[in-house]
Amino acid sequence: MALVNTKKMFEMAYKHGYAIGAFNVNNMEITQGIMEAVAEEKAPLILQVSKGAREYAKISYLMAIINVAVKENPDIPIATNLDHGDTFEACKMFVDDGFTSVMIDASHKPFEENIKITKQVVEYAHERGVSVEAELGQLGGIEEDVVGVDDVRKHLANPEQAVEFVKKSGCDSLAVACGTSHGAYKFKSEPKLAFDVIQKIQKKLPGFPLVMHGSSSVLKEFKDLINKYGGKMPDAMGVPEEAVSKAAKMGICKVNIDTDLRMALTAKIRQVFAETPGEFDPRKYLGPGREAIKQMVKHKLHVLGCAGKAAECM
Repeated sequence: MALVNTKKMFEMAYKHGYAIGAFNVNNMEITQGIMEAVAEEKAPLILQVSKGAREYAKISYLMAIINVAVKENPDIPIATNLDHGDTFEACKMFVDDGFTSVMIDASHKPFEENIKITKQVVEYAHERGVSVEAELGQLGGIEEDVVGVDDVRKHLANPEQAVEFVKKSGCDSLAVACGTSHGAYKFKSEPKLAFDVIQKIQKKLPGFPLVMHGSSSVLKEFKDLINKYGGKMPDAMGVPEEAVSKAAKMGICKVNIDTDLRMALTAKIRQVFAETPGEFDPRKYLGPGREAIKQMVKHKLHVLGCAGKAAECM
């Protein structure tokens, strides 16, 4: 099966109350771990590439890896998405490179300018059959070049603005700020997501797919392994998985996961180096990291509720 856009995925996810996992990829092992998980769980998938990933690995290498994944998994619907494109030019580049979805993030701009930039991307992408995700409100935390606000509760998406934004921009899905943050250090105390904001937007935009960024859970098993083997992440805290599952039943059709992938890989590499100090074969430490990613992603697919949903998203 060739790459697909997100339209059918989101229709099914909204209708049946689950979310599609959007996992960021930077290299072969991360991609392989994700693919082995979705293949076993028969789940639809969105593979995301950020600006940082493009600079690190070059888009030609990443697309070659993704194309192999698509070829080897004909029964899995796979979409590719640019994560946090910050300009029209960046989004155009990914559209021209063959991506089936792009995210334009102009949320740091004034509202009307956000609409203008998003509409420009929509017009270019839609002519080429590519879906467009936009963002409203601002998240906290830091992810690569994306620096969030300090107090996420003061920058939540406005439900009234959401209706106007979708109508004027023509975007296909909307990432709404609902109290989440990027990175591993999302919260200083027990996280509380703004489910009321999600619910209000869903009621005002029935059937319209919403997206949740900054949704890694910073799983304790990987945080403990990292800290056990020399790391220093004592205050790392993520989004509770029960909150992610709840959001998936409220119109959140796409959930972004990146930090948990990094932590799984890092934890296992640290463990191998600590337990086998003389190890220098990359296969001997990247292999366990890949397996950790696979098992983590399999778990996440059940948290999101999309395990076993591949066929209906074809």
